[in-house]
Amino acid sequence: MARIPIPTWYFVVVAVRRDDRLLVIQERKHGQLWYLPAGRVEPGEDFFTAAKRETFEEAGVHVTLDGVIRVEHLPMEKGHARVRVVFAASCDENCEEFGGDDSLQARWVTLAQLDALQLRGEEVRGLFEYLAAGGTVFPLAVLGREGTPYSHR
Repeated sequence: MARIPIPTWYFVVVAVRRDDRLLVIQERKHGQLWYLPAGRVEPGEDFFTAAKRETFEEAGVHVTLDGVIRVEHLPMEKGHARVRVVFAASCDENCEEFGGDDSLQARWVTLAQLDALQLRGEEVRGLFEYLAAGGTVFPLAVLGREGTPYSHR
């Protein structure tokens, strides 16, 4: 019996840290609420490239990906699925507060300052609390391109 392919959308979420602050963006869509840099992985793009691109498009800053916080999979009843990779990152240079083309503004905030913002979801706070408590950030090597050799580094 032939199997039916499962259409799957791939996304990235990027938690950019700077000292005790996290980078949040005010989105142009989704009710102009505050969220983390995030977005869809484009055809032919890997998760790493997508995470850096989305952060630059939404926050206007270049980042170094420091590790993977989590890989999430959400099967949906309509026969499709969503996969998200949540990255930890740090700012490369020129980390001032300004938005990119895909957002209204970007801001560095402490955990306490989140209370003053209308967040798109409580997962922003949960992720911030996880990182502040020293939550595990896995090496980037946990994500690899199929067919590439395994490495102990």
